[in-house]
Amino acid sequence: MEPATLRGRLVSVVPLALDHGDALWEATRGEENSGLWTYLFDGPFPDRASFDAGLVQKIASVDPLFFALIDAKTNLAAGHAAYMRIEPRHRCIEVGSILFAPSFQRTVAATEAMYLMARHVFEDLRYRRYEWKCNALNAPSMRAAVRLGFTFEGVFRQHMIVKGRNRDTAWFSMVDHEWPARKAVFERWLDSSNFDADGRQRTSLSAPIGPALG
Repeated sequence: MEPATLRGRLVSVVPLALDHGDALWEATRGEENSGLWTYLFDGPFPDRASFDAGLVQKIASVDPLFFALIDAKTNLAAGHAAYMRIEPRHRCIEVGSILFAPSFQRTVAATEAMYLMARHVFEDLRYRRYEWKCNALNAPSMRAAVRLGFTFEGVFRQHMIVKGRNRDTAWFSMVDHEWPARKAVFERWLDSSNFDADGRQRTSLSAPIGPALG
């Protein structure tokens, strides 16, 4: 898969590079941010050297294929995400290794980044199935999957050992024939008219998705 650059109104999704390291390190380092790494396959990193070593590995990887999420307000990397388990033969792909800086969490830009990645999968790559998987203990990730329009498919028990701990994996998916309706919900929610002068949403993303999708 060739890395792409996906540009939105509030965020750009770009191939991860070394020059994103300063912003990512500053946004995610320290004991106060250690919880960001609990359910990821790596981190937290005790120092910049180990963080940079991990960054180099991510940049070199082709599956997972990592992207930096560039916040348009600051023009700095505010997180990363990856396409992974890339299966062109079956036209199936997963989004994962999602890391959002605290300042980026629960923002419109963060949702837009997930929309851009989904749109690229279905409209540019023409894949049939888009997956979201997470530790079954990771309640925020499970809520995010449902909010973003993924369908819960079940839990694979004792699926992995991550950082020396058992992981039961919750599986979610979105498939190609569902995308047009989900896209419409995303775009209604992301439209600037959905937010008041203080940036508060008028309608939630999750509220219309049931009626819209039947």
